Amino acid sequence: MNDRYKEILGLLINALQNGPDGNEIPVGISNRHIHLSQADLETLFGAGYELTKMKDLSQPGQYACKETVTIAGPKGAIEKVRILGPVRKETQIEVIVGDKYKLGVAGELRMSGDLAGTPGVTLIGPKGSVQTKQGLIVAQRHIHMTLADADRLGVKNGDIVDIKVEGPRGGVMTNVAIRANDSSALECHIDTEEANAMGLTSKSTITIVK
Repeated sequence: MNDRYKEILGLLINALQNGPDGNEIPVGISNRHIHLSQADLETLFGAGYELTKMKDLSQPGQYACKETVTIAGPKGAIEKVRILGPVRKETQIEVIVGDKYKLGVAGELRMSGDLAGTPGVTLIGPKGSVQTKQGLIVAQRHIHMTLADADRLGVKNGDIVDIKVEGPRGGVMTNVAIRANDSSALECHIDTEEANAMGLTSKSTITIVK
């Protein structure tokens, strides 16, 4: 396969995956969920417990699990919150803005993994409970992509961009972070509140505003 043929094939794949002009980015809608450390997983479900994969997610290596837990705060609780795998170094609880008021916590808008100074909550599982010292966040909207995608779209890892949403409830969303590396699949991640506000579904696409 010569270089010119590889280039043409790559353009065709991009067109099929990302729309006719290659600039459309698929939308992934996230509900509240939890990433657990191994230690917290074993406290909640028992010594030596392993997560049970239910289905793969769009990002390589990540999956939704059969297991759920209850999140409890000073004012209330939310049951059956899905765990996502695999386990992580530190437990992270991702909620939507409305959940903060139900729980009675001041969840901050953060990027995944940026947990210093965030609130803790109580997690309740079938075998025990955990009081986390930190880890509850409202996830900042972001776009996963490969480095090749970033080059094609004219952005780089860490950029903050605006995105355009088409449709009867469409508009422009600001403060969208670019997360570019070679282990990601192209997808814009927003939560259920943001999706509902602009009439987005899992079949929707967005474009970066330039």
